[in-house]
Amino acid sequence: MNTETVEWTPDATDEKSYNIKGDIETTTREAETDENVVLQNERDIATHVISVDDDPSLNPWTFRTFFIGLGLSAFGGSLAQIYYFKPQTVYVSLMFLAIISYVIGLAMETFIPRHGLLRYLNPGPFNKKENAFIIIMCSAAANSALATEVLAVQRLYYNITPNAGSSIFLLFSSQLLGYGIGGLMRGILLYPSKMLYPSVLPLLSMFDAFYRDGIEARQRLKVFYFVFTAIFIWEIFPEWIFPLLTGLSIFCLAAPNNAAVSRVFGGSNGNEGLGLLSICFDWQYISSNAGNPMTIPLRAQLSSFIGYILCMVVFVAVFYNNIWESQNFPFLAQLLFYENGTVYDQTLIMNSNYEVDPTLVAEQGLPFYAGTWIINLLSTNLGLAATFTHLLLWNTDDLRAAWIWMNMDTLRSWRANFDWKFWKHNGKREVPANTEDLDPHYREMLKYPDAPNSWYLLTLVLSFTVGLVVIYETNSTLPWWGFVIAVLLAAVSILFFGALNAITGINIPIQTLVQMIAGYLHNGRPMANMLFVLYSYNTMSQALLLLRDLKIAQYAKLPPRAAFTAQIIGTLLGAVLNYVLMNSIIDNQREILLSVQGTNIWSGQQPQSYNSQAIAWGGLAHRLFSADQRYQWVPLSCLIGLVAPIPFWIIHRYWPRLRMDYYYTPIICYYVGALCVGINSSVVSYYMVSFLCQWWLRTRYPRWFVKYNYLVGAALDGGTQVMVLILSFAVQGAAGKAHLIPEWWGANQDGNYDRCLSL
Repeated sequence: MNTETVEWTPDATDEKSYNIKGDIETTTREAETDENVVLQNERDIATHVISVDDDPSLNPWTFRTFFIGLGLSAFGGSLAQIYYFKPQTVYVSLMFLAIISYVIGLAMETFIPRHGLLRYLNPGPFNKKENAFIIIMCSAAANSALATEVLAVQRLYYNITPNAGSSIFLLFSSQLLGYGIGGLMRGILLYPSKMLYPSVLPLLSMFDAFYRDGIEARQRLKVFYFVFTAIFIWEIFPEWIFPLLTGLSIFCLAAPNNAAVSRVFGGSNGNEGLGLLSICFDWQYISSNAGNPMTIPLRAQLSSFIGYILCMVVFVAVFYNNIWESQNFPFLAQLLFYENGTVYDQTLIMNSNYEVDPTLVAEQGLPFYAGTWIINLLSTNLGLAATFTHLLLWNTDDLRAAWIWMNMDTLRSWRANFDWKFWKHNGKREVPANTEDLDPHYREMLKYPDAPNSWYLLTLVLSFTVGLVVIYETNSTLPWWGFVIAVLLAAVSILFFGALNAITGINIPIQTLVQMIAGYLHNGRPMANMLFVLYSYNTMSQALLLLRDLKIAQYAKLPPRAAFTAQIIGTLLGAVLNYVLMNSIIDNQREILLSVQGTNIWSGQQPQSYNSQAIAWGGLAHRLFSADQRYQWVPLSCLIGLVAPIPFWIIHRYWPRLRMDYYYTPIICYYVGALCVGINSSVVSYYMVSFLCQWWLRTRYPRWFVKYNYLVGAALDGGTQVMVLILSFAVQGAAGKAHLIPEWWGANQDGNYDRCLSL
């Protein structure tokens, strides 16, 4: 029997909810009970999928926690920096660190005696809060800081070697600046149920399977181990033995020598084609497409799907109509080209001071981009601008706290209650009389002392001050006002793009927009461009990382001060290791890193790319993107993006039954250019899995969805990432020489794996 449900319209804050028979998310099962309820909103998901229970007796402050946490942080930070200079990139994922830390913690609990000095390594059962503390510390450390890219480029291409003190402070300030800003926005971007952070749900669902007791928990753990083992074994096939499974295309097999077929239907190799109707059997690429498809909410999935369809249409139209002379260049490419299609030599337009010389540019001619890359830049600007309007129209109440404090009464109250002795803050928070409206997980956290705003404000002030000093001490060419604009741009971006990411699980990168703005502000100064990007784009990235990890802490009930400590220690340790290893590698491999080809062990492709982008944007932006120039529509798309959500809002206002509130305009806009790079054969498989899980299972089998969906997603991610890391070192060249499977029909090593024509 069909039942009618009230469809929740989370963003239409001043509109009624409407009963709509046959709505896409309406259950067709029997009448719902507490155990058979269709999850309709973020609060439902956060309270049904993840345990709200807390055990305050669990202690995260153990020697074992720091022993494992520091060890894995050093491992992750070192590996990330080493592989920045490798021909093959290897990432240490959050899920991998979670599984490895659990295995190590369990081993220490099982095999180390609990007496004498050894009791510090094994104080008792390894608990969920210890594991959460370790993961947050490792997450902060296990990446190559963007500041090391700036320092590497300075040493390799500009013969500038800042002293160790300036370099370390550059790293610290750029890594912690976002933490300060993001921490001050916790009340908006962290505590509410609306800020779901879908990407962390599999991790927390796995935690519940690991640490909860009872028959149901043991059953869920068996499912996790079974799926983890199955995908672990399976990944050997698409990743090594049978790479055709990366993208199986009937059209490529039927017409292997057709260029148009390759561009439209190919996609198993990087920059091959759009992957239309290809089927991918490699979970690594399926889950890396836009995040785990089992976790992203259906509304966001549907919006991105519309964007993908438009992307294929627009890309084909641009290329085959030869817009921007697209047919002179590869169909998918990110490089600069001469008009005849050869790669643009950027070194020929630089003077002895590594600045763009207008005379040399006139001799070489202005470079061209592939038409599809211009569509990517244009659609990214559309999506970025649309985010502001969309959230202000649909999510005003969610963001209002970001500006309502800007009045004299509030400022006077702050001044009257200000206590500069921040270290004496006891962290106690006032518990509202009515806690029903609070997020249940946040309500449980109120019993713990908070890491107060003064801690984050101090982090912000120190990072800002140190950053300002460093850019002058190192002669960076970035003026103080440019630094201030970069930080202000980051603060605004954190609010809006942080909210979009928290609600949908989809992140729109601001790097290209920031590079373009820097190009106009600091014309002809590549170094200034790089540092502007560092203190704007990187600041936003670090803030989103902090907020994501604090959400893990909130879901796991890790006390706020423990989470703050873990993040600061991990960030500082990772930054120091990044710097030491970067210097060591450049000292010993400088000539190889400067060469175009590199070797199968070391490569300078990433610093080369970063420097090339800085030159292109810093020196050529105004010649390429200004009014009446070749790519003038790229910056003008920002204006179009600002108005793009308005028609949807107006239609929903007057004709609510059309459900225009169901679509995320920024996501649709952004995904119009999403297929411009990489392996695209996974798109069809991604949406097959996403609609299967987020629509069919959620509405038809809600009990199974609640119990297993996110757990299976965690197992698929975990098993895949462990096997991929092993294969990276064993056979794919991460340790030096690659050992590819011998050529056979399912492993076309001399061409595209899907057997489409190599162009």
